[in-house]
Amino acid sequence: MNVNDLVAARIEAARARIEATKRRRTALAAARQRGLAHRHAAKLRNLHGRARDESGPTAGPA
Repeated sequence: MNVNDLVAARIEAARARIEATKRRRTALAAARQRGLAHRHAAKLRNLHGRARDESGPTAGPA
């Protein structure tokens, strides 16, 4: 192998690493968004449940 072949091989390996990193970051970002959406939905459910409980027939001074 000559120097040009070695340089080309290193460049190709670097490109492959960059693409793998992009795919991994995209997958992690998607997972993070799903997690955030799940947390947000749970928060809304909890807030709705709490508001419903506070306005129910048992609410008020004792």
